[in-house]
Amino acid sequence: MISRFHIVRKAALFAAASLTAAFACAQNGPLRVATGHREILLQTTQSWNGKPYTHYPTGQPQLTTIKLTLAPHTALPWHTHPFPNVVYVLSGTLTLRDKASGKTRVVHQGEAVGEAVDDIHRGESGNVPTVLIITYAGTPGVPTSVPAKGEKAEY
Repeated sequence: MISRFHIVRKAALFAAASLTAAFACAQNGPLRVATGHREILLQTTQSWNGKPYTHYPTGQPQLTTIKLTLAPHTALPWHTHPFPNVVYVLSGTLTLRDKASGKTRVVHQGEAVGEAVDDIHRGESGNVPTVLIITYAGTPGVPTSVPAKGEKAEY
């Protein structure tokens, strides 16, 4: 003989299982189609030092994105880039310095900047570690950064 307790217990377990299944279906149901919110971080035809971008390398395109961390009070070696790239400051600050002109630009957390192409420059961190996301628009086999004569590699 089935007791009232067993009937109530089975009914409660069935209800719990049904609710769990309904919740799972709602979570895994059809997606709502919607547009995203776009925020342009950088759109430019020239680098931070005002020099226009005049060309892209020829050949197979290759995008490279790196995360670069600089210790506080650090200056990268002087270097050039053979093609356009964009730097996004994830945290800290980055001071960009052009070797020939001495021109500088400070880029703060949450800002993006187009780097110089073929101009010798370097980045310098501030009082805290600086974390950068850098995306290069290059080609396979071509380095993303070229050390200036007598300098170490940037990374």
